[in-house]
This record gives sequence, structure tokens and C-alpha cells, in this order.
Amino acid sequence: MSNNAAIPPSAASGAPAKKTPAPSFLLQSSPHIASPVNTAALMRNMLIALSPVSVFGIVIFGLPALLNIVTAVCAAVAAEALFRLATKQEIRIRDLSAGVTGLLLALVIPPSTPLWMTALGAVFGVVVAKEFFGGLGANVFNPALIGRAFLLMSFPAALTRWHLPQQGFAVSLTDATSGATPLAIAGVEGLDGLGRAFAAEGSPASYWAGIKTLFFGCRSGCTGESAIFLILIAFVFLLVTKTIDWRAPVSMIAAALISSFAVGLDPLFSVLSGGLVFGAVFMATDYVTAPLTAKGKVIFGIGAGVISILIRKWGSYPEGVSYAILIMNGTVPFLNKLLSKKYGFVSRKKGGAGKGAAK
Repeated sequence: MSNNAAIPPSAASGAPAKKTPAPSFLLQSSPHIASPVNTAALMRNMLIALSPVSVFGIVIFGLPALLNIVTAVCAAVAAEALFRLATKQEIRIRDLSAGVTGLLLALVIPPSTPLWMTALGAVFGVVVAKEFFGGLGANVFNPALIGRAFLLMSFPAALTRWHLPQQGFAVSLTDATSGATPLAIAGVEGLDGLGRAFAAEGSPASYWAGIKTLFFGCRSGCTGESAIFLILIAFVFLLVTKTIDWRAPVSMIAAALISSFAVGLDPLFSVLSGGLVFGAVFMATDYVTAPLTAKGKVIFGIGAGVISILIRKWGSYPEGVSYAILIMNGTVPFLNKLLSKKYGFVSRKKGGAGKGAAK
């Protein structure tokens, strides 16, 4: 066989050989796995989980709770749509995230909050806390909690005015009977004062009867924080549907129990009163404002639980869950960087030879 047979024609003729094009690389952020689970599906599961809690709040607080929920959801959805329309961005009402933000806000404020304040808080939370940062997925702080914090700092009298549970829809804002939350009473008068508050609400003035009242929710408070048993049912539903991860809420509640005992507070009362369980299940599990890694979620939950109890013990405001979660939101970028997950890396096992290797 002639040696020239192995030479390309272009080389034999003296023409420059054509270079083989270099392999192309796809430069795109992860993940690269297609999945039927999208934002709308996750938000839909969240709305399903929040529905029993919302209905319970409407039943015990009446018409004011219903009006606040409707106002907050409508204001949040409208604010997002109008802002994105004004800034010439795609309107994403179908992803349901704005509706979830509005509903969460309505559930963490008193049912007697004036409707214009509720609408203002929803607009502030969606526009300032989410859209100003780039929209869904880019916000640093939980929008619903930012809306609540904004209302609390701007209108403290309205946001700390509580009402005793009522029956049915026949209650108006003027008919509601004012009353302090169990958390506020215990902070001022101790557990004896809490027992008297339970007696005024129709429960025997005893410790375990009080704990039972806290668990089943017939007490003063925000619209969605009262029914602990419904919140726990929602927690199980969200776990089964793989909507949330268990680490942040479990570590937050565990940290609150231990911290309460350490500073001399009653652990059961500390967990069941206020919005700690609600915040742990629905706020600390937010995809955007919570850490990405398993260790980060645990640290996030521990920090939120400890800070909540410290604020309750020594702060001037009896409830500290909202601010605790917002403080931990600010640490998330640091936690993600410190505890970043290395994809494709196999750690060295005990008794194994050599170092971990990339797949």
C-alpha cells in the first residue's frame, strides 16, 4: 500500500488541512435534570396545607379574618402583576407565589388588622422584599415576614391588638372583644396569669388544660398561629408530598424547647404559644430564603429557635419568631458558601483506600 494513501487529499495537494472543530460545552447553571415538580406545583401544595389552618382561623375569628385573607391575597397578586407590567417583565400569576405570600401574611397578623394596613403590608412584602431584589428566587428575606415586620414597626398599636375567639361569621370589627394573647399574659403575669386567661376563655384554670387549649387553638392570637394540631397535620402533608425538608422545622422546635428550659421558661408553653410552630413549618422551610444544604438547614433552624426564645425572654415584644427567622435569612448566603455541596464528589469511606474521587 502506498504511503500517500494515508495522507488526506488536502495535505497531498499542499492545501492547509481543515481543523476539526473543538467539542462544544454547555455553560448553564444547575440543575440540569428535568422534573415535573415546578414552582406552581410546590405553591399549590403549600396552599392546600394552609387551607385547613385558614378555615379554622375564619371559624374562630369570624368575618374579619376572612376579609383580611381575601385582601392580603388580592393585594399581593395585584402588586406583583402591576409591578412586573410596569417594568416590562413577564407576569407570573400562574406560579401562585404571590398568592402564597399574601395568605401567609394574613395568617401571621391579628384578624382585626384594618384592611388597608393588610393591603399595604402585602404590597410592601411582594414589591420591596421580592421584586426589588429580582423577583421570585432572588429575594434574601421572606416577603410575608418582611410585610409583617413593616406593619409592626409602622402601626404597632394595630398589630398588637388581639381579640378573643368568636363564633361564626356574624362578628364585626367593632363587636370583637379585646384580649391579650397567652404569650403576652405569661410574659407579664406568669403561668398563674395564663391560667386565669384560659379560664376567661372557657377552659379550666389548670396547666394541662391550658396546654390543651394552646394545642387546639381556641385562644387569642394571629389568624393562623392558633391551631397547632392543624399545623402539624399540614407539616406531615408537606413532608409526604416532598414539598419541604424536615430539618429546619424540627431543629427549630427542638432548639426552642431546649433554650426555653435553659433560660427558665416552660418548654411546652414556649413552643405551643405564639407563632413558633407556624413559623417553623411554613416560614423556615422557604426554598429561597433557607439554606440549600442539610447541615445549613439544621443550623438555620437552631438559630431561629434560640433567637426566638431570647427575644421572648429579654425583648420588649413578647413574640420573636418573625425577627428570628428574618435574622437567620440574612445568614443564608454565608451558610451556603460555608457549607457548599460538592456535586460529583465521593467522600472517603472508613476503611477505604485513597481519597474521594469525582464521578
